[in-house]
Amino acid sequence: MSSVSDTYIENRQRVQPTHTNNHASAHGGNVVKWMDEVGAMSAMRHAGETCVTAKINELDFKRPIPQGDICVIESYVYAAGRTSVRVRLRAFRESPRSGEREETTESYFVFVAIDEDGKPTSVPELAVESERCQSLREAALRGDPEE
Repeated sequence: MSSVSDTYIENRQRVQPTHTNNHASAHGGNVVKWMDEVGAMSAMRHAGETCVTAKINELDFKRPIPQGDICVIESYVYAAGRTSVRVRLRAFRESPRSGEREETTESYFVFVAIDEDGKPTSVPELAVESERCQSLREAALRGDPEE
């Protein structure tokens, strides 16, 4: 059984010209792709199985990520069902020189664990052991549109 903290992953992607739209900022589709990839990593870390995207809840783009900045994706599991894993995802723009960071995108994804035949398979319970686990979980539950 993994804890919320065990599933916490933070990944970075430098926004290159091939990642941008006509406004020289990260194309929304690229940001969603990066969120989906990192979210799946958190889900699989908890499930111990391959996980596939089942649902993307509200996706709020609050501000752009300019070309040359870094897109930081923060991901962690905050709830688990019988075969599903709920993951909170946030993206930030980060200045490569100063490290200044601001949130750009937020969403909640649901992944389903699958077996070798592609059939849903059970996942373990999620432990909320430490104060950090509790804090992360509560923050996710406050913003989850399903709650």
